[in-house]
Amino acid sequence: MNKYLFVLISLWLFTSCATRKQIVYFQDSEDLNQTIRSLNFEPIIESNDVLHISVSALDEAAVVPFQRDTGNQQSGQNILLQGYLVNAEGQIQFPTLGAIDVKGKTRREVEIYLKDQLSEFIKDVVIDVRIMNFKVTVLGEVMVPGVHRIVDERVTLLEAIALAGDLTEDARRDDVTIIREESGVQTVAKVDILTTDFINSPYYFLKQNDVVYIEPSLKGVKKSGLIPDVPAMLSFVTIVLSTVILLTR
Repeated sequence: MNKYLFVLISLWLFTSCATRKQIVYFQDSEDLNQTIRSLNFEPIIESNDVLHISVSALDEAAVVPFQRDTGNQQSGQNILLQGYLVNAEGQIQFPTLGAIDVKGKTRREVEIYLKDQLSEFIKDVVIDVRIMNFKVTVLGEVMVPGVHRIVDERVTLLEAIALAGDLTEDARRDDVTIIREESGVQTVAKVDILTTDFINSPYYFLKQNDVVYIEPSLKGVKKSGLIPDVPAMLSFVTIVLSTVILLTR
C-alpha cells in the first residue's frame, strides 16, 4: 500500500508543477550572440494621435504667427488639450499653413516638412514634434496591470512587461497577445517570449495604444477555481490506473 501511495504522490507532484521550459525566458538566447539587428524604429502617426509641435527661432516675433494660441490654459488642465489632434482624414490644422497631412508619417518626416515650409518665413527655424498620447496597456497576469505612458515614444514588449512589474508565476509566457490598431484595422498577434524569435518580429517594438494581454497558464486557471481541469484530471486518472495495473502484475 505504501508503494502505491508513493507512486500517487509522485505523479501528483509531477503533473502539478511548472517545468523550466514553461517559465524561463529566451531559452535559445545563445542564438542571439553577436546578432546585428536594426534599431531604427520610429512610430507612425495615426488618426486620433495628439501631437505637440514647437516652433522656435532667434527672431521670436517671426515665430508668433506659427504658434498655436492655447489661450489661458491652467496648469491643472489636461495637457493633451494643448496639442494638435490628428483628425479622421489624417490632418492637423496648423496656424497660418492650414491643413497638413501627417497620418502615415514619422514625426521626423513632419519636422522636415514643417521646417521646409516655414523656412520661407523664418530664418534658422527649429521644429520639434512629439506624440503626446503614446501609451501602451498591459493586462492579465502581470504584477501591475494598467496603462503606461511612454515619454520617448520607444518601448519594447519586454520593457512594457517590466513597467507592469514583470509576469506573475501563473502567466503563460508562450502565448502573449498583442492587440494593435493601424489605419482603423485591428490586428491580433501572438508572441512567444520563451524563445528569441519575437525580437525580429514587428511586435518587438510596441506602437502607440497597443494592448498587451498575458493569459494565465493552466495552473493559473486551476487556481482561480473558475473551471475544473477535466482533461488533466482524466490524464492523471489514466496514469494512476495504468501504474496500479503494472505494479499489481
